[in-house]
Amino acid sequence: MNTCELIIKKRNGGVLTESEIGYLIGGYVSGEIPDYQISALLMAIYFRGMNDAETLYLTREMIKSGDTLDLSAISGVKVDKHSTGGVGDKTSLVLCPLLAASGVKLAKMSGRGLGHTGGTIDKLESFPGFSTGIDGERFIQQVDKIGFAIAGQTKRLVPADKMLYALRDVTGTVDIIPLIVSSIMSKKLASGADIIALDVKCGSGAFMKSFEDAKTLAEKMVAVGKGAGKKTFAVISDMDEPLGCAVGNALEVKEAIDTLRGEGPAELHELCMELAGEVLLSAGICQTEREAEESLLKSLSDGSALRKLAEMVKAQGGDERAVFDTSLLPKAPVTHELISTQTGFVESINAEGVGRVCIHLGGGRMTKDSKIDLSVGVVLHKKVGDCVSAGESIATIHAADAASAAEAERLLTECYRLGDKRSEKSGIVRAVIK
Repeated sequence: MNTCELIIKKRNGGVLTESEIGYLIGGYVSGEIPDYQISALLMAIYFRGMNDAETLYLTREMIKSGDTLDLSAISGVKVDKHSTGGVGDKTSLVLCPLLAASGVKLAKMSGRGLGHTGGTIDKLESFPGFSTGIDGERFIQQVDKIGFAIAGQTKRLVPADKMLYALRDVTGTVDIIPLIVSSIMSKKLASGADIIALDVKCGSGAFMKSFEDAKTLAEKMVAVGKGAGKKTFAVISDMDEPLGCAVGNALEVKEAIDTLRGEGPAELHELCMELAGEVLLSAGICQTEREAEESLLKSLSDGSALRKLAEMVKAQGGDERAVFDTSLLPKAPVTHELISTQTGFVESINAEGVGRVCIHLGGGRMTKDSKIDLSVGVVLHKKVGDCVSAGESIATIHAADAASAAEAERLLTECYRLGDKRSEKSGIVRAVIK
């Protein structure tokens, strides 16, 4: 095969065959095809797109580029979950122990955050001593015994994705749906689960700003999962404002713990219940939505879900006491209240702007090597639709020093828009794609 001819074929709107895609990905990973030719191919795909078959072929070839996890030693139904990310997204910290308490096994590989706040791995390191660097055998044993483990992604899992993403990042070809689908689904399929649960965000604080784009992404990921023989579903959830009230690593861990105690924000509870309920139905553990809801509520009310989180933290070297006493989590030395200067109703909150506030405070990364402060962030006291009185606190800023808190106050003020009328607020779940 000739690489240049295949680039021209895609540039002209042609459809690449399975063998052609295999040649291109295999040649790039082996070093036989240079970066500049794959960069040209990515740009051709950006403008010409890929059909569903091409996307599936690309996903398969990316999986072949490295190792896959063998979860056969784990008893029961194995589940993996992915979120497309957003501001204040601590869903995994609630969902994983909630499902583990219901008899589902979750072998979850997660990454570190780059952007608004830390990733799940960063958040979990708020527990003193917690380690995400657990080897394959220990990972499998922990999932089988406790019900879940959350570890850093291994270097040999889908290396083609790391190589392609590095090119996409510097060639302006990140935001094209077929490449997003293959990137996400190659890692999920290589992780060996029976069921793949996808949380696709849409709104101002999400990668997909519109519901239509989020729906297209969700449908294509579900189609690839189905094409690979896996039970796959996607929940499209709202990210026009931050999820819950806490934004920042340790602050989000505390909010996740509050939710496992039945005391967290309503929208976080709703989203986790939707995702968990769909998993229980897909796994055949529950036969109806009512049965699934009752089972999950029992795991929250009797404390078994919270205890599962503590078991996981202890197994991975963390101080499980912080699960039951959140005062042991990292604390910022400075707290500062954002006081409203007017009376009205919260019309909107710029979720992406709140994320930038967290970055300013040191709670997010601008580069992969950035060191983050686990203690800083913001806790919102007023969300969309809430009434605010002049002189009332809108949010609490948690900062490393007074200077960064003062600048965060200015930035956070710009994120809020108040009006005279109460905004109608829809539920967090926008749609479910099966």
